[in-house]
Amino acid sequence: MGLIEHVTNHLSDVTIGAGIEVHRHLGPGLLESSYLACLCHELELRGIAYNSEVTLPLQYKGIWLSKGYVIDLLSDFPVLLPCLPCFRG
Repeated sequence: MGLIEHVTNHLSDVTIGAGIEVHRHLGPGLLESSYLACLCHELELRGIAYNSEVTLPLQYKGIWLSKGYVIDLLSDFPVLLPCLPCFRG
């Protein structure tokens, strides 16, 4: 029995594949910004629309901080893509 046919399943497959491709070429131990730049390039090659480093406000002690949250990658579909560097232990 296969997965339910839904656009998010395809998007998940493509984005996971892009992440694997980046890791395969770069390996572990680089800064998050390196992986993020390469992942953005891979998503563009695969035709996936996204926004990078989307900021959301956060209320703290009665004031609004404009950069309370920063989302690494936000696609047009309901998928959040955290960019987490890997470290060899």
